[in-house]
Amino acid sequence: MNAIEVDPFVAGLPKCELHLHIEGTLEPELKLALAARNGIELPYADQAAVRDAYAFDSLPSFLTQYYEGMSVLVTEQDFYDLAAAYAAKAHSQNVRYAEIFFDPQAHTARGVSFDTVIRGLTRALDDARRATGFRGHLILCFLRDFQAEFAMATLVQALPYKEWIVGVGLDSDEKGNPPVKFAAVFARARAEGFRLTMHCDIDQENTTEHIRQALDVIGVERIDHGTNALEDPQLVEDILGRGIGLTTCPISNGVVTAGMKATEIKRLFDLGVKVTVNSDDPAYFPGYVAENLAALRAELGLTDADLIQLQRNAIDISWAPPAVKDLLLAELDEYAK
Repeated sequence: MNAIEVDPFVAGLPKCELHLHIEGTLEPELKLALAARNGIELPYADQAAVRDAYAFDSLPSFLTQYYEGMSVLVTEQDFYDLAAAYAAKAHSQNVRYAEIFFDPQAHTARGVSFDTVIRGLTRALDDARRATGFRGHLILCFLRDFQAEFAMATLVQALPYKEWIVGVGLDSDEKGNPPVKFAAVFARARAEGFRLTMHCDIDQENTTEHIRQALDVIGVERIDHGTNALEDPQLVEDILGRGIGLTTCPISNGVVTAGMKATEIKRLFDLGVKVTVNSDDPAYFPGYVAENLAALRAELGLTDADLIQLQRNAIDISWAPPAVKDLLLAELDEYAK
């Protein structure tokens, strides 16, 4: 993908990001550095070779590279460096607040402890807040291509760290792994006080049924991706009626499907759905949140007012404390002037 030009208004816009996988921010330079630090051999001579391997045409082809990248994350310092790098990049793009997915099962399944993962991530986010004011909260994602029992065990592992985790989600390969498979896990998570979101990826098999299950069986507060809801007017009506937000990711859409789904995002936006724009896995696709906003603006001719409203949507559906939301909205209002 050609470099995306970010105009001054988008660059300066105070931003809120709600769909960002921390493992998906592992840039080639850091990937190679961590591999060298941990004595892990990768089949790449340099950063360019890593980039050349990022030739995706589907969700499964992306996930193959994604999980390979995680193999270099071993120590608490590795997870610290990963989150610190994202926090610095986010701050440079005027991201004021982010809710950040992490995939503990992808690490515990290869022998890295839950404690190692979350302590490294949390320490980096705490340091970033003190240094720059950037605020990041963690969302624990279960991997849907593992068994529900593994997800439940991971939820139990997370309970001693509840104060560090704002919510739970569901990601990875959706084929054959519907939301209902994890109904008991999400019911327990709700009872423990976690907020609920869930990936309903673009153009997946049984996609509208999965969105329906996320709404009616799981009772999510947000849906990650979810633009296929347009295929069923009743789904759109229910999403509107319940105030459910959608965390869309235009650039990643354009890599794993036929296009950015820009028209669909705009239709949902115009209908009043609380659509947001996010970066997903920006080291792999590539494009951080500013590039995603700029790409959508270029495709649709979005106005400054549209971009402001997208950020209002994100603040509204975020799980930030009310006082933080007030601060974010005040800064956005000032920028809008």
